Amino acid sequence: MNCEAVRKQFPLVLYGELSFDEEEAVEMHMESCVECRAAFHREKELHAAFDAVEIEPTAALLHECRDDLREKLAQETRPVPHVHGWDRFVDALSFRSLAPGWLKPAWLMPVSAFALLAVGFLGARLAPSVSGFGAMSLTDPGAARVRTVETAPNGRIQIVLDETRQRTVTGALDDRNIRALLLSAAKDLSDPGLRVETVDILNSRAQAADVRGALLFALRHDQNAGVRLKALDGLKTFARQPEVRAALAEVLLNDENPGLRTQAIDLLTADSVQGLDRQIVGTLQELMRTESNTYVRQRSQHVLEAINASAEIY
Repeated sequence: MNCEAVRKQFPLVLYGELSFDEEEAVEMHMESCVECRAAFHREKELHAAFDAVEIEPTAALLHECRDDLREKLAQETRPVPHVHGWDRFVDALSFRSLAPGWLKPAWLMPVSAFALLAVGFLGARLAPSVSGFGAMSLTDPGAARVRTVETAPNGRIQIVLDETRQRTVTGALDDRNIRALLLSAAKDLSDPGLRVETVDILNSRAQAADVRGALLFALRHDQNAGVRLKALDGLKTFARQPEVRAALAEVLLNDENPGLRTQAIDLLTADSVQGLDRQIVGTLQELMRTESNTYVRQRSQHVLEAINASAEIY
């Protein structure tokens, strides 16, 4: 990529709109180009400055909002005869409770409008979701996309989210929101580097059923061999469990990576070979027919001979 093409990608990099490979190409160019690194730094500072700007509504806008709100409130019908506390609050702010002929203080008009706007905004942010609407939680689908994960020096997990703009959330690995985001990131098909880092972090909690399920899913289905190897590392201590053994058998028969197949057969045959179930014996017999890796074939043959089982399937 030339400098012009790279610099056109800067906004997409900052908002996380590039694929893993595209972003890596931009980063590789900047590693060898001082000018583009400096330009990216300036672009990053500019975006940060834009994000930090707080826009204060003008007096004219507040006045317009107040008039619009007063008009809509005047059109609203209230079938309940008694006056609620909220109605009294609105009446006070809109001056409807003043006696006829009283002058409305001009300086209070924008203040009352701003107060109504603030109450509405805070209510929308703080009120619980009703019928599917309301503020989205960290783990709502579509609310955010996990961009990067890493372990901070203090042991807490730091996750960068892509939303309208990036934000960072931190928390312990046992935190419910952090755990949910990690489990989501482990299945992010667009970024294998993210999946490797995420699975590596999740490995330390493989004793939890939801985490172990994510590792089994990655071992069976992830297209990246590095992710599958990381998932296998986290499952090693659970190799005696039936669901893990079934996944290891699938790796032996279907995975194209010889390193994964080598580790899988070692885990399956690590214990006393006399205790192998019929499914594993059948897998070893199938390997004698299809396996091209010498170590895996020899290991399978050795185990079958140790239990006096035929190397062929009948």
